[in-house]
Amino acid sequence: MGETTIPDGNIFANLNINFEKEIFEDIVQQKNVKIGRIISSGQATPPGEWYDQKQDEWAILIQGEADLLLEGDDKPMKLKAGDYIFIPAHRKHRVEMTKEGEASIWIAVHIY
Repeated sequence: MGETTIPDGNIFANLNINFEKEIFEDIVQQKNVKIGRIISSGQATPPGEWYDQKQDEWAILIQGEADLLLEGDDKPMKLKAGDYIFIPAHRKHRVEMTKEGEASIWIAVHIY
C-alpha cells in the first residue's frame, strides 16, 4: 500500500490576513477527511445565509473570538480560543461575528 504524505508545518505560519474576506486553506485532504485552516478578521456569514454542509465538521477556534449560531438556537455561542464544536452534516449554522482587527484562526475537520 502507498504511504500518504502529510505536510509538517506551524498553524500560525504564513498567515494570510485579509480584512475583506475570510481565507480558507486546505492542510490535508484524504478520502474521508479534510483538515483546513480558516482565517477570519471581522467577517460574518452574510445576513439570511447559512452553511449547510453534506459532511460532519469538528472545528476549534485556536485564536480570536467568534459568535456561532446553529439553526434553531435562540442565541449564538460565544467562542474564545480553545473552544471547539461538532456540527453534524446538514445542521445549518452561521458565523454571526468574528473580532475585527485581529485574526480569528479556526481549524476545521470535515469528515465524509
